[in-house]
Amino acid sequence: MSTEDYQAPFEGPEKLLEIWFTPSAGNLRHVHRQLWEDMLDIVQCKVLSVVHGSEMDAYLLSESSFFVFPHRLILKTCGTTLNLLGLPRILEIAANHANLPSVDRCFYSRKSFMFPERQSGPHRDWKEEVQYLDNIFTNGAAYTIGKVNGDHWLLYIMEQPSGDTPHPHSPEDAPHKAEGKHSDYTIEILMSGLSHDARQPFFSPANDLVDSPSHAQLLSKRLGISGIFPPHLTTLDAFSFNPCGYSSNALIKWEEDLQNIGCDATIDGSESQGGEGYYTIHVTPEEGWSYASFECNIPLSLRPTKASEEAIPDLQSLVKRVVSIFEPSRITLTLFISSEDNDADGESAGRNAQVYKRTDKINYGFGGYDLAFASFELK
Repeated sequence: MSTEDYQAPFEGPEKLLEIWFTPSAGNLRHVHRQLWEDMLDIVQCKVLSVVHGSEMDAYLLSESSFFVFPHRLILKTCGTTLNLLGLPRILEIAANHANLPSVDRCFYSRKSFMFPERQSGPHRDWKEEVQYLDNIFTNGAAYTIGKVNGDHWLLYIMEQPSGDTPHPHSPEDAPHKAEGKHSDYTIEILMSGLSHDARQPFFSPANDLVDSPSHAQLLSKRLGISGIFPPHLTTLDAFSFNPCGYSSNALIKWEEDLQNIGCDATIDGSESQGGEGYYTIHVTPEEGWSYASFECNIPLSLRPTKASEEAIPDLQSLVKRVVSIFEPSRITLTLFISSEDNDADGESAGRNAQVYKRTDKINYGFGGYDLAFASFELK
């Protein structure tokens, strides 16, 4: 996804930075938009549009997405953006403009780059990224998950030692249900080698001379992106790039549909009160480096449920819907979930994709989190 010359290689795999601040009376959503835009200038991307939900603000960027919660930020950027260089400014803004001076947890992750030689700053090498983060945080740990000489996933975690700070899942943060009552849950579906038929719709028509959110909305409906989650629960913000590429953020109001999740108001054993979540999609359709990513924080049932366009899908159904849109030749799937929901299984998520064979499966435990990692290739 880029507005640059689509004949030049473009790095689709994103850098993903997530920061949880120790809860206080401060609120990141009260920060003026211009301050965030100044930070994004450092990262080298721009705001295209923003949707304000009940629990978060979703910024669609020229290179991916930025989500702002009361006490948490998610910055996801692709291409040659300088994601980590925005971190010091984020910490400064949080302390000085949101009264949030203390970081409780920080996560940084990315898939292995297709074109690492095109990166700059600390992103030229994983060791440099780790060193950059270690210079800011004192409790960090870095991991490589998957085959070093194949598709793999890189993860850095900083979490305050138990007892040092209130945990975001504690009763002190109960009013902020998006960050308190719910389990922390993120699924990523990272797809490369998209089929010819799946790639073609993401090239702008020859007579379309401008980037277009209206074209993106029509495309989203035609391809089934708008129907990944029930449309009546979805607020979709999408953008088609010229000459090619696509990005979208969606806010999902899943509290209205608890009876259809398939687990009787619980998410695999954890009490759920519903709330607002997101998904985000980014597509680089050029042959040779085609790539699409899907990320979602809606807690989904790991058990198969009755399929319905009006119901929140279970995890296997979600993966099937997404993969059918993009028809990739390779898939990396990660499920990162707080340990109270410790049934995470990346292989089961891909079980319905019968045209794929599993090439890797790894389960990790990190303090209060479990990670399921799996990779698949076409048979």
